[in-house]
Amino acid sequence: MSFFSKIKSALSLLKEALLGSEQSFTTGSIDRAIFLLSVPMIVEMGMEALFAIVDVFYVSRLNDTNAIAVIGLTESMLTIIYSIAIGLSMGATAMVARRVGEKDIKAAEVAAVQALFVGLSLSILISIVGGIYADDLLKLMGADEGVIACVLKKSSWPKQSQIVLYHLLILSTDSRQCSTE
Repeated sequence: MSFFSKIKSALSLLKEALLGSEQSFTTGSIDRAIFLLSVPMIVEMGMEALFAIVDVFYVSRLNDTNAIAVIGLTESMLTIIYSIAIGLSMGATAMVARRVGEKDIKAAEVAAVQALFVGLSLSILISIVGGIYADDLLKLMGADEGVIACVLKKSSWPKQSQIVLYHLLILSTDSRQCSTE
């Protein structure tokens, strides 16, 4: 296979991963399946990074160094939280997809509900820990008192939105897998 054929094949596979299609991953190349299943997570994390860059760009126009520090610290913590949520979501996807592939829709529903409860529990735990230890976490990250006061004043919305975030991620992946039935 020539170099250009390999490039064309890779681009075709990337297009297929981005557009999505109904297929069985129980047969065929495991490398192909891993690639097709991982591209959505990679794109999602890339979009989160892009969001952070755009956020910093617009906040930097305020000429407030504390505001820029707030964005940096908040985005750093949110990236960790998003990664946990996306990992949980991928696990839920695997469980639901396996049950759907086995044609056991009842077990797929049970797996989806369990994933929602795990997501709810984890998001509540993260919100509580984040609320109680926010200033300690910020000090650990190197923030000074002015930045900590600014973060605590301006970032309560992201802490309270964890529950919605976790469930949106889990529901989107569960519904993606159920739609291949």
